[in-house]
Amino acid sequence: MNKVKITRSQLRRAISESLSEGRDKHADFTLSEAELDEIIRKVGAKKYRVYSKKKNPKTGKRRNLGTFSSKKAARKRERDIEFFKRQG
Repeated sequence: MNKVKITRSQLRRAISESLSEGRDKHADFTLSEAELDEIIRKVGAKKYRVYSKKKNPKTGKRRNLGTFSSKKAARKRERDIEFFKRQG
């Protein structure tokens, strides 16, 4: 497998072009509604919490990945997590 080297300016240009075209940087990392309901849960009156997909084998619980005031913010955080997990 050949690796292609690109400069930082080429990378910046490619990113700005993709964003200007209206493409979402997270488009390839979206989950189904059923998976989102399992990962994002409502806690309290107006709070949503993002949990990990995998359970800890010792405790049987999922890891807390953050609490947010809106479901939209929780979904954004979950998409960020998926993006960075697959980035490298």
